[in-house]
Amino acid sequence: MMQSMAGLAKRAASVTGGAVIAAALLLPVHAYAQSQNGLSNLFGGIFSGTNPAPSQGAPSPGGAQPWSGEDGASGHPLMTAAAIREAAGNFDNCVAGMWPDAARRGITQDNFQRFTAGLSPDLRIMDLMDSQPEFTKSIWDYLDILVNDNRLAKGREVLAKYKAQFDATEKATGVDRYIIASIWGIESNYSTQMGDRSVLQSTATLACIGRRQAYFKDEFLSALEILNRGDLRPEQMRGSWAGAFGPTQFMPTAFKRFAVDGDGDGRRDVVDNPTDLIASTANNLKKDGWQSGQTWGFEVVVPQGFNYMLADRAKAQTIAQWEKLGLKRPAGQPFPNPAEKAYLLAPAGAQGPGFLMLQNYRVIMKYNPAEAYALAIGHFADRLRGGQPFVQPWPRQERELSRTERLELQQLLAQRGFYKGTPDGQFGGQTREALRNFQASIGVPADGFASSDALDRLRGR
Repeated sequence: MMQSMAGLAKRAASVTGGAVIAAALLLPVHAYAQSQNGLSNLFGGIFSGTNPAPSQGAPSPGGAQPWSGEDGASGHPLMTAAAIREAAGNFDNCVAGMWPDAARRGITQDNFQRFTAGLSPDLRIMDLMDSQPEFTKSIWDYLDILVNDNRLAKGREVLAKYKAQFDATEKATGVDRYIIASIWGIESNYSTQMGDRSVLQSTATLACIGRRQAYFKDEFLSALEILNRGDLRPEQMRGSWAGAFGPTQFMPTAFKRFAVDGDGDGRRDVVDNPTDLIASTANNLKKDGWQSGQTWGFEVVVPQGFNYMLADRAKAQTIAQWEKLGLKRPAGQPFPNPAEKAYLLAPAGAQGPGFLMLQNYRVIMKYNPAEAYALAIGHFADRLRGGQPFVQPWPRQERELSRTERLELQQLLAQRGFYKGTPDGQFGGQTREALRNFQASIGVPADGFASSDALDRLRGR
């Protein structure tokens, strides 16, 4: 999933979407665009939960599940059922009204008319955009699903089959082939699950209806530019409901910034041309700051009594400084470069493994701003390289909190003066910081892990 917008949509959706995967998977939309396709398609509803059966609503094109006809869960005024119906009624005028902007981008009138002819809104997207899952997956379940023997075997086949392309790209960009292969495998299960919605229809729908119209107008016009230039055909541009397409899930604007013609045939085909796909994905990572020859991070053992208030992305320090605080690698291996700066991630709190994250982990986070996703990419790449599974156990006895319980936890933190935001059942940095402060106030490890025990303590049990 490439380049994200700070909000809910890089490629507007990976698995739409920390201590709890809810924190990591409720992604900003650019990640969220991709999420909605690659990862969520791959796993069905495991991250989004089981949605209630939709009530009678407007049908979706192609016989797909219809729109529920209900107000969106976000409460945004443009996501009310009435606003959605009104905007849908004006859809043709909205699309036609984008012609002047398309012309300024060099799109011919013939192509504009050809590519927009027959477009109709896919209102089911409104439900997907505003879905709020009741249940989420733990980070260990997430990793179990993504990093498995079958996908590893397929990844090794892909690395062998396209060795020449990986060799050339790695030499030209310095980007690790195993990271590229990992993204390819996790985003689309090696091109087998890329989504089947028309990118034009999805982005046109979102450009004219709902709460992210300005963002998706740019995506829609960028999709038209891709087609106008002849890089791809309309039938190739099929993907997630938010417009992410191809084996590594480019949003149209990300395609414009990062896609390259790897084999010199005059087209940038990131869908069916492995040379272009590998080169373009590497170019994305390189331009985002990939450091050649460096890894993404290290699993570390965190000592008893550690101050987990230091486990914060904003509190990076040198590895040598972390070592002085007692952090070490599980088998006692030395760190290659103690002068490197890293931050500590403790996704399962004091009960699970810690990770020191380097610059390349931050680059993966730019590709898709979800901690669990970036951890899965890095770990999957290491396994493809021949590395071993994580050494330390996860707290598999812990259960994930439901959305109702997450909402209650935030409300209780707010009542005690720790949480200043609006409770919404979605965990991010603000919630984790509030939980850490509460934990510190009662003398337990301030790890920010939203366990059932933490909720019980807030309830006063």
